[in-house]
Amino acid sequence: QVQFVESGGGLVQSGGDLRVSCVVPGFDLDYYAVGWFRQGPGKEREGVACVSASDGSTVYADSVLGRFTISRDNAKNTVYLQMNSLKPEDTAVYYCAADLVRRRCVSGESLRVLSYDYWGQGTQVTVSS
Repeated sequence: QVQFVESGGGLVQSGGDLRVSCVVPGFDLDYYAVGWFRQGPGKEREGVACVSASDGSTVYADSVLGRFTISRDNAKNTVYLQMNSLKPEDTAVYYCAADLVRRRCVSGESLRVLSYDYWGQGTQVTVSS
């Protein structure tokens, strides 16, 4: 079964930085756009960022634009999410998944859960005030 493995979460103070990573063992990510999503307590899962397969172009949710950076290393089959200037409202379980419909991220569309699969177990990020 293909499944992402996320890591790097933890507890950080408001204003701090954290980098989370995801890898999918035994699966070639080169041809897939990859998205990071998060689900806070009592909330629905929401899209945070997407990185394209082809040219590495990116799309971000308004809530994280300018603070978070998504990147990928195809040689390592790994996708990263660098999170800076964290806020308590960023507290959530963070997941990544592959877009099975598009290779290139599209604003709005690529932050919706519907076209994604190979979800992992997620990594908890907690931001204290």
